Amino acid sequence: MTTISTGTPTIAPPLRLAVVIGSSRQGRFAPTVAEWFLKQANTRKDLTVSVVDVGELDLPHTFGAPAPGAAGTRAALAEADVFVVVTPEYNHSYPAALKNLIDVHGREWQAKPIGFVSYGGISGGLRAVEHLRGVFAELHAVTVRDTVSFHNPWGQPDALGGAEAETAAKTLLDQLVWWGEALRAARAARPYGQ
Repeated sequence: MTTISTGTPTIAPPLRLAVVIGSSRQGRFAPTVAEWFLKQANTRKDLTVSVVDVGELDLPHTFGAPAPGAAGTRAALAEADVFVVVTPEYNHSYPAALKNLIDVHGREWQAKPIGFVSYGGISGGLRAVEHLRGVFAELHAVTVRDTVSFHNPWGQPDALGGAEAETAAKTLLDQLVWWGEALRAARAARPYGQ
């Protein structure tokens, strides 16, 4: 028996990107950086974008404790196919509120790609990113290589943006989409479990 193809390609739905704003500090700069990145991400037809902001969450401070009212956050993370974490660098690492968000959730990160947009002093937040890579590896997530990093951006109107930053964002998003599509297909074919 011969099967005839109709020639109509199936088009995969856009990946669901959750942008995690990782600072809860009063007067934080993270929303400014996140807003810039969201403009870059929202130009993509292969992504739908949502935001999870640790500054708006009431998470427990005990590892593994149930979080009252956190069901919406858990659902938003579980539904995401890919993540971008926007993080500052505090004392050569990342904020405690971000660690708390990561630790309260576990399976939501598994077998999904994660990218980083960082900011800070001379290192541009890259030391925070390096610490996060190990944490996410422990949670069975895949971090992409390229990042977007802003060095000393405070009070500089042109610090966010420009061709170099936009190119870095495109590279990061391209890598996330590649990994996101591959891992979404793999999870559908064979659910991930540890």
